[in-house]
Amino acid sequence: MQDNAADHGIDAPGSKVWELRVGAARGENTPISVAGWMRIIVRSLALLTLIIVFVPLHYLYRIFKYGSPFPMLFLRFAGRVSGAKVKTHGTFLRRDVFFVANHVSWLDILSLAGASGTAFVAKAELAQAPLVGWLASLNRTVFVKREHRLGVAEQINALKEALADNWSVTVFPEGTTTDGHSLLPFKTSMLSVLEPPTPGVMVQPVLLDYGPVAEWIGWVGDESGLNNAKRVLARRGTFDLHLHFLDPFSPEEYRGRKAIGAESRRRIEDALQEALGKPVRKFAHDVPPIRYDAPADAEGVGKTKVKVPNDADV
Repeated sequence: MQDNAADHGIDAPGSKVWELRVGAARGENTPISVAGWMRIIVRSLALLTLIIVFVPLHYLYRIFKYGSPFPMLFLRFAGRVSGAKVKTHGTFLRRDVFFVANHVSWLDILSLAGASGTAFVAKAELAQAPLVGWLASLNRTVFVKREHRLGVAEQINALKEALADNWSVTVFPEGTTTDGHSLLPFKTSMLSVLEPPTPGVMVQPVLLDYGPVAEWIGWVGDESGLNNAKRVLARRGTFDLHLHFLDPFSPEEYRGRKAIGAESRRRIEDALQEALGKPVRKFAHDVPPIRYDAPADAEGVGKTKVKVPNDADV
């Protein structure tokens, strides 16, 4: 049995599912039903089975040859076990490519890596997340600290090594996860690796679209990573996650990281608006590490919808 997607968004005020979702964004611990705990246990056992099978194969493969395919296979199946039915759109480049993507959930990493084999640049906090942090490191994720300004050069060097070591690397320039209906300003410090760009390396924007359950899946507000993982793993059924690999472009055609970031964001925003069928809205939560203050009229998880009166109402 599947959850009713109509109960998982801001347009479903008053539904029990949505009220619990709002509470989670405020930092409240989400109560899990007995059936929900059973789903968590079954999915956790399935993930453990995948670890038992794929991790030894990965290390055994590395004895004889570099570039193991098993992290990609593991993450692909782990995303599916967690409930995400990944559907890819467009053609992704397989090597010498810098993916720039929006960020909604820890499932982004499982799904993107499972589909393309990419490595990641992710916030350092993810490294501390139970299981997910270890899985990310297995896929050679480069963890960065947003507030560690003196270490930017060191992080860029690590990113250059990752780009040389892998066929593809993905960055989430929003710096945090959103609700799937918003797009934060892009922070482009990690795009400094493209100043100047390595010959032959392309930039390919990627849109992650969770459809009707985006607001419910999104890890936003004061919710802990553990609570978000419990909510996702306790959910009934599966949900579609659409990966839109947009047209790539050469960074050599743009002057510097800010121009590269602006072009990537423009393409992702256009694709997100097309997927939503409406304009991208303002993100409803403050994000101090990237100096983002939510506007008073922002809508989203944990916020009440604001009704703007028209002439007929006055």
